Amino acid sequence: MVQQKSIGLSVSSSHQQTNVLGILSVVMLFVALILVFAVAPRAQVEAGGDVQRIFYFHLASALIGFGAWIVTAVAGIRYLRTRDFQHDRLALASAEIGTVFIAMVLLSGMLWARPVWNTFWTWDFKLTLSALQFLMYVAYLMLRSGIDDPNRRARFAAVYGIVGALTVPLNFLVSRVLQSVHPAVFGPSVNATQQGGFGVPTEMTLILLFCLVTFAVLYLYLVRVRIGLQERADALNARRAELLSQ
Repeated sequence: MVQQKSIGLSVSSSHQQTNVLGILSVVMLFVALILVFAVAPRAQVEAGGDVQRIFYFHLASALIGFGAWIVTAVAGIRYLRTRDFQHDRLALASAEIGTVFIAMVLLSGMLWARPVWNTFWTWDFKLTLSALQFLMYVAYLMLRSGIDDPNRRARFAAVYGIVGALTVPLNFLVSRVLQSVHPAVFGPSVNATQQGGFGVPTEMTLILLFCLVTFAVLYLYLVRVRIGLQERADALNARRAELLSQ
């Protein structure tokens, strides 16, 4: 009885923490919108003018999307070592949420590119690699949905997640090593005359960091919610299997 009460309190506390993260993410998103559209200085015309404001969300989405791959890979490694499905649930949740953030990166990038580059898309290596990352996320989810055995599914997904995470450092290096039309926001680029290129002035840094933290809180909230849903689904499947075996 004492153990059941302890478990109940733990679950209740977890739900409360998730709810707090949800409320906090909504408040922070509202503040971020005000900072980006009412406080942030207007960029130079060659960087897009007011259109450049979208890059606060574009860059934050990219960093969270890349980080989600890293979380998926680390969770996959831990699953392979322990065979604990808790790590597999985290890998799945992070991959699903990461897919959303990378999709936001592609869409926001195209919205910025149209007025600055006069095209929604160019087959630049960095842009192509970002599209490939999105497709790899989708392929990861399709791989999971195509395997029925839970152990085999988790094992294959773990290996795929580790391989997929290798695209993250490659994406960071592209605009600094190869000729790329994509701006190198942090640090120098091999091409100093990139069309629409810009750095991050001091007055923009705090707003950019706030947007990044906001998206990080939103990511944590969505991951916790997704893990909770997967735990319920796994419990239901286990109960169904138990009833069928009787």
